[in-house]
Amino acid sequence: MNKGHVTLRFESRLPVPQSLLWQWITSVEGIRAELWPLMRMTLPRGVRSLADLPATPGVPLFRSWILLAGVLPIDHSDLTLQEINPGHGFVEQSAMGSMALWRHERRIVVDAGGPGTVLLVDELNFRPRLARRLVAWFVHRLFEHRHAVLRARAARYRGPT
Repeated sequence: MNKGHVTLRFESRLPVPQSLLWQWITSVEGIRAELWPLMRMTLPRGVRSLADLPATPGVPLFRSWILLAGVLPIDHSDLTLQEINPGHGFVEQSAMGSMALWRHERRIVVDAGGPGTVLLVDELNFRPRLARRLVAWFVHRLFEHRHAVLRARAARYRGPT
């Protein structure tokens, strides 16, 4: 491990269809729900989903301001998708003010626990510029929260009507 480099992994088994989970994790509503109330990311006006944006691998989509508790600007991200596989996952590797490196891989693994169940896997590799332990603690807490939000949402899912 490089000095200051942090690697984290999170997994959640979710009793929802793969296509529905993909909609949740790529919609602005879903992203905001996962982050709230710890933080909020700004997005261009009119964007309702990452699918609304023309994604070219390695080319920044937009600059997002990261707001602690939804109000205090603490960072920015030039949101960049290195890979996108609709319905299955993405790799985001974005330039950030606070990070010398930020890489977030999010995958949906189907048939993880039987029919109608998927496994959501987040793998993070990052290197904070400052306050490594504090930033690592916060990112760990944030992704624990994100997965808790998705597990709660999945628990309310009752299937197609």
